[in-house]
Amino acid sequence: MHKVVERTRIVPNIHLLRVEAPEVVRKLQPGNFVIVKIDQIGERIPLTAADWDEETGIVSLVFMTVGASTHRLAQLEAGDEIEACVGPLGRAQAVDKFGTVVTVMGCYGIGAMLPVARAMKKAGNRVIAVIEARTEELLYWQDKYDEFADRIVLTTYGLSCAGHGRAADALQDIIDKGVSIDRVVALGCTYMMMRTAEATRPFHIKTIVGLNPVMIDGTGMCGVCRCTVGGQTKFACVDGPHFDAHEVDWQELTFRRRSYLDEEVRALSEFETRTY
Repeated sequence: MHKVVERTRIVPNIHLLRVEAPEVVRKLQPGNFVIVKIDQIGERIPLTAADWDEETGIVSLVFMTVGASTHRLAQLEAGDEIEACVGPLGRAQAVDKFGTVVTVMGCYGIGAMLPVARAMKKAGNRVIAVIEARTEELLYWQDKYDEFADRIVLTTYGLSCAGHGRAADALQDIIDKGVSIDRVVALGCTYMMMRTAEATRPFHIKTIVGLNPVMIDGTGMCGVCRCTVGGQTKFACVDGPHFDAHEVDWQELTFRRRSYLDEEVRALSEFETRTY
């Protein structure tokens, strides 16, 4: 069992969960994820580590309330216990001195990208952080990126936010203004990552995406995160979750993302009417 140290709502649909997991924290690297399981009937939830403290053994996780399991997570309070917090899992993000690195992120990815962006800066890179949200009230953690990022670009795309746009639009603007970019790392919804790949492809800018949204089991056994990268079948949880965005078959991936939509809707409906 793992003790919940904190669970707070950051913005209306995003929550921070801090859990005691010293064994996990000792080996965590930027880009790794963990599996969280509330109890015996709970679903396995893969969450990328947003931060961790080696002295206290506490790992910080940022999640978005989407289905039944994440809504249950959002009901936890400090002092509660969860059955499992397993990791580190997945391959760590490749961090090196590349030059200028643009980190493109949205929703849960804003939190999950933090260790990667921070590590990129520590490695000697110039870091440009592009942060996307539907509305301004859904933007968060700008203060954390202010501590190390050389430039922060905030962009919103809701109907009430005319004149802004999506992260890929902001990235395109950076490219059009002649900024020399050596690497792009994107993390967020599938659509945002696909758009980012389209923006950088014509300029042959190395672009890495985290295919975390397609995972369920997290160990390669369920096959849900199966995807095609460079013409080969890969499993996002064990072969990734970080892949070359220009080699991902986005059409196939988008289709597979819809495979369990009916089950997810039904599970959420049952959650809303069930007492656990």
